[in-house]
Amino acid sequence: MSAVLPADDLIAIQTLVHTYADAVVHRDATQWGRCWAQDARWDLGRGRLVEGRKAIVDLWLSAMGGFAAVVQTVQNGHAWPTVDADAAASSAAGRWYISERFARADGTRGILLAHYEDTYVRSDSEAWQFASRSLQPHYMGPPDLSGDFINTADGLRARGLTADV
Repeated sequence: MSAVLPADDLIAIQTLVHTYADAVVHRDATQWGRCWAQDARWDLGRGRLVEGRKAIVDLWLSAMGGFAAVVQTVQNGHAWPTVDADAAASSAAGRWYISERFARADGTRGILLAHYEDTYVRSDSEAWQFASRSLQPHYMGPPDLSGDFINTADGLRARGLTADV
C-alpha cells in the first residue's frame, strides 16, 4: 500500500463505495448494478460466489428479497493503485468497513459488522467500478452484540489470516 492514488481517483472510488451502500438502503437494483464491471466477481462467503454483472445482480435481488429493510453504512476505508505509480491508474484495490442494521422478512432483526476486500477497474467511460468484492464478516447476530464475533484471533487464524495478538 505504499503507492498513493491521485485524489480524484480516491474520491471517485469513495463515491462508488457510498453509491453501492445507498443503493442497498433504497433497494435500487439499477443503481447497485451499475457499480459493477461486466466481468466482476462477488464473494459473500459460505459458497456464495458469483461472476458477471447479471449473476451478481440476480444474487443480490434474491438476497434482498429476504429482508424487509436494510441500512448499510460505510464506516472507513482506503484504496490504493495496483499499477506502477507513474502509470495512469486503471486498476486499484481497497478495503472498506461497513455496518448493516437489518430486519429480515420473517421479522428477526440483527446487525452485520464487516469489511469488503475490493478491486476496482476504470471503465471505458472513465468511471470506477468494482472488479471484485469479497465480504469479510466480523460479527453477524442480534443487535445487542450477544452473538459470537468472527474476528477473534483464533477465528482469523482459522480463515488462514495472520493474527499477531
